[in-house]
Amino acid sequence: MAQTVDGRKARGDRRRHEIIKATLRVIERDGVAGVTHRTVAREAGVPTTSTTYHFASLEDLLVETLKWCADGFAIAVRDLVERARIRGSQGAREVAEMLVEALGPQRGRTMAEYELYLFAARRPALRPAARLWLDVLTSLVQHDDEVAFRAFLAGIDGLLMQGLIDDDPPTVNELQPVVAYLMRGRAGTAADR
Repeated sequence: MAQTVDGRKARGDRRRHEIIKATLRVIERDGVAGVTHRTVAREAGVPTTSTTYHFASLEDLLVETLKWCADGFAIAVRDLVERARIRGSQGAREVAEMLVEALGPQRGRTMAEYELYLFAARRPALRPAARLWLDVLTSLVQHDDEVAFRAFLAGIDGLLMQGLIDDDPPTVNELQPVVAYLMRGRAGTAADR
């Protein structure tokens, strides 16, 4: 009997995950305003009752989507830190590569995530989920200067926003010196190449 319950739970978890991924695709295509239980259900290929079963309100659905995005970001940052460690670099190239990915192949997703973050500014209940990525960075990246770290984060946000409105995505070579500068002026050092 326990296996049946575990199987149902696993199917439910998979369905929930598919609904969250479908929500992000709807936001990518139609913006946050396009998110309804019906549009998400259609995108996920499930009945509307399934979306309302797993997420009673749209706010619940958006909060979980924000959390899922933050979790994905945590994995990307962990990978970035590991790549920098393996290369023996300070991380400027790895951050530039991540930005290029976010503004090139992942542009739609990046735009959807930013739209979610901005939407959270108007919805107090969503703000803790939107701030998760800052918590993730703070926990994963060692820094000894809080002001410099905050300036770095603000600079990265700015580069992403500028990249989203640019006609052509930037290249790693264009971004690396800017990122290195944000990382306390390390541009041009051998460790960042």
